[in-house]
Amino acid sequence: MAKVGRIKLGSQGLEVSAQGLGCMSMSSGYGPPKPEPDMIALIHHAIQRGVTFLDTSDIYGPHTNEILLGKALKEGVRDKVELASKFGIGFADGRVDIRGDPAYVRAACEASLKRLEVDCIDLYYQHRVDTRVPIEVTIGELRKLVEEGKVKYIGLSEASASTIRRAHAVHPITAVQLEWSLWSIIPTCRELGIGIVAYSPLGRGFFTSGAKVVESFSDNDFRKNEPRFHPENLNHNNIIFERVSEMAKSKGCTPSQLALAWLHHQGNDLCPIPELESFVAADVVKGERSGPAIPTYNEGDTPLSSWEAA
Repeated sequence: MAKVGRIKLGSQGLEVSAQGLGCMSMSSGYGPPKPEPDMIALIHHAIQRGVTFLDTSDIYGPHTNEILLGKALKEGVRDKVELASKFGIGFADGRVDIRGDPAYVRAACEASLKRLEVDCIDLYYQHRVDTRVPIEVTIGELRKLVEEGKVKYIGLSEASASTIRRAHAVHPITAVQLEWSLWSIIPTCRELGIGIVAYSPLGRGFFTSGAKVVESFSDNDFRKNEPRFHPENLNHNNIIFERVSEMAKSKGCTPSQLALAWLHHQGNDLCPIPELESFVAADVVKGERSGPAIPTYNEGDTPLSSWEAA
């Protein structure tokens, strides 16, 4: 089996595998955690096939996904991969808490380094933008972490075009992570030489089996709360799946393979990171991508003039 190729992600020098591996569902989100030995074996298998761009976050688990990656990257494996993690989403008093203040950024990075058992994170994303903190302040602290050698490259996830520009003016942004449906962000990234990392490229599993995927959801699978999987949208979305399935059959591949092939042909500055079980271009799927709990780029920008450090 041929190995996955390599691409330049962004214009700051980061090189990654042309397809990455999203590790979230190994530990959380899509039902209960998967057996650790099996997941470590899967990670090693992916690396052997050339899939070396591994994506995690401190919120996955929480924390347990980073610990899993730390175990998988021992005995020389760390040097074979490009490791991405994220900070910024937490929980306080049972509610989602988005943080981007300098003290939190530094504490989150140091905690992730410890869990991952590494000296440096290759690509460190702000998972969601904190609307209480100007992006210049957050990126300023990340820049310090780069200067200290704790982070190599900086990324953003679900940020607006304006936020991306402001952040990039403080320190070069290497990559922006998003679902490919955010068309308004793509031109900005390409203008600034920022790589694009497409998460959930198979629509959270919808384009693996269509509407039947909901039958596999356990009680603690967060996808049950996503409108795209609600009954009022499933019939419409399944029509799309059937059309994709027919096209895939004519080309001798699965719907998932067709979806990933389509995404790979959207540009050589793009790296999809499918999860363990699911994935496809979510912009063709009816229903909002996310519930209201975690904000996305649609939330407004916070002006620098509003910031007063504690």
